[in-house]
Amino acid sequence: MYTITEFQSQGANLRGRLYKPENGSEPLPVVIMAHGFSATIGMVTDHYAEEISKAGYAVLLYDHRNFGISDGEPRQEINKWLQMRGYQDAINFITDLKGIDANRIALWGDSLSAGQVLALGAIDSRIKVIVGQVPACNDKSAPADEDGKLFTAMVEFFKDGDIAGKPEITNGPLPVVSTDQKGTPSLLKPLTAFRWFIEYGGRHNTGWKNLATYVNPNAIVLFHPGLCAKHIKASVFLLIAKDDEVTSAIVAKEVYDLIPGRKEYMEVEGGHFGLLYYPGEVFNKAVSAQCDFLKKYL
Repeated sequence: MYTITEFQSQGANLRGRLYKPENGSEPLPVVIMAHGFSATIGMVTDHYAEEISKAGYAVLLYDHRNFGISDGEPRQEINKWLQMRGYQDAINFITDLKGIDANRIALWGDSLSAGQVLALGAIDSRIKVIVGQVPACNDKSAPADEDGKLFTAMVEFFKDGDIAGKPEITNGPLPVVSTDQKGTPSLLKPLTAFRWFIEYGGRHNTGWKNLATYVNPNAIVLFHPGLCAKHIKASVFLLIAKDDEVTSAIVAKEVYDLIPGRKEYMEVEGGHFGLLYYPGEVFNKAVSAQCDFLKKYL
């Protein structure tokens, strides 16, 4: 159902899978997918990719730089700005491939990467659809930006800023998850995070490691999808967990409300990780709704 592929991004080779539907008519619309906080392509996103491909779409699913089967140093470093550039480099790569419709591009993200695709959707006009699962937008509401200066600063820093992680703005290395926050604190605190990451990351050949560093994205310029929301021209589908224990569902909904164009919102059960359990009812509802949205707007 897929071929292994790779592309250049910021001096490193990013690797993943290119899915194509068996009976699709070329040129194909394409959905570009990457996972969230430290997770790799074999941790349920592959099942989303399979179902979306069956619905008639090419799907590029890849590991972020520094993680899984992708190259990049330092290993296990999470850098939002760099991962956003990775998404843009994925667009550059996929639009040059034969059989892909460069005018029908969707971005898909989960948790941390869902916030990234929202931000990039305000910057790159090639993006026609955004699908974001349990988007990690921020724990605080976006500040007022009536004159657009904060958004402009984000765009300029994304395009030309020195986004490299430096020791003074990097947290870790720490475990991604832990059951003992007093003795062994971790980057993600909830017990539900520990349960999901160990269950799916601990499976054979995922390439996931329970260790990461996190570059503070706000050290120089404020990173907030809420600053970008009113500038998004793409059609947007957000799936938000009403009882999200990892990130603020309230802020995610605020970001959604600021988006001016075509958009849909779906409330999901099971907390932050509910739609990442496969097989499962929440997964089935989520992927079905995503395919329906793609059919309408891509």
